Amino acid sequence: MSGGSRWKTWLPPVGAALLFLIVWQLSTMWFDVQKWILPGPIQIVQEGITQWPRVWMHTTTTIQLTLIGFASGIGIGLITAIFLHQFPWIKRALYPFLILTQNIPIIALAPLLLIWFGLGLFPRIIIIIIVCFFPVTISTLNGLRLTDANMLKFMAMSGASKRQTFWKLELPHAIPSLFSGLKISATYSVMAAFIAEWLSASEGIGTYMRTANSAFRADRVFIGIIVIVAFSMILFGCIVLLEKWFTRWKTAK
Repeated sequence: MSGGSRWKTWLPPVGAALLFLIVWQLSTMWFDVQKWILPGPIQIVQEGITQWPRVWMHTTTTIQLTLIGFASGIGIGLITAIFLHQFPWIKRALYPFLILTQNIPIIALAPLLLIWFGLGLFPRIIIIIIVCFFPVTISTLNGLRLTDANMLKFMAMSGASKRQTFWKLELPHAIPSLFSGLKISATYSVMAAFIAEWLSASEGIGTYMRTANSAFRADRVFIGIIVIVAFSMILFGCIVLLEKWFTRWKTAK
């Protein structure tokens, strides 16, 4: 993509964002909106600079929690998908329960996890895993199911074992679907970490925002929102880069 094309792609959203921020700032000044109700972007940036050491401390805690829960959710989701693919009759029995896990509100399940496992790190990781593993499991199952039937027949005619067919054909062709689930889980994991911290933690962006909300510090709440959005976008971008690297064989054809 040429430099001019990149500018044409990025200029409209960047321009719209800048216009929105300008209108936001001017509106708070013209209508004399109280800072505790709706601070302007300038006030939020100033408070963010002042609060940066504290914000960074909470951010690192959230990053660690998110990455641990996200990685665990990926592993459990991938193992579950492979297991259910290998045993279709178990898949038919357990599939409704997989869907059921996503219909239970996390905000209702979290207090039970805190009662069962205490106020430590473990229940917060479980919350993230519950949110993350489902998209990975479902997308991987769909990718495995959609393996080309002619290629499967060719592998069978070539004398390949079931294990060889899985590792050399089915799993590689399921990688694009897997990454679709990973991108969904990446954004969900940050939100799940925030909810877990809001409910029980003593550190993390969720705790920071809970304290700010109790003190009617809307500027600090916006700082927390910006951190969550930025981290979600960075994590999502990392998954996209990994997807391009793992699926480079598709563009090389």
